[in-house]
Amino acid sequence: MPCLRSLVIAALALTPTALFAQQSNCADRHHVVKKLANGYGEVFAGGGLQNSSRIFEVWFSEDKGTWTILMTRADGKTCIMASGTNWREGDTSIKVPEGIAG
Repeated sequence: MPCLRSLVIAALALTPTALFAQQSNCADRHHVVKKLANGYGEVFAGGGLQNSSRIFEVWFSEDKGTWTILMTRADGKTCIMASGTNWREGDTSIKVPEGIAG
């Protein structure tokens, strides 16, 4: 049982840090989108529903090569899930091999 107790204590110790980190990357959607557009020249590339309470979006800048993945919750808060550089367009001419679901 001591092993389980250690795991629970470790998980509880990490939770506030993880929550703080996630919340520090979140703001009202219009603020996040404005910053991506005006600060980085990023535009909406696409996205979709994860479930009834979350939408994921990809934004990118062709000129600067930056990209950002956003997750917007039902309460209107948008969180930056990932971002990076060296954006490149997908090659839609590549055919998916037979046997792989498309």
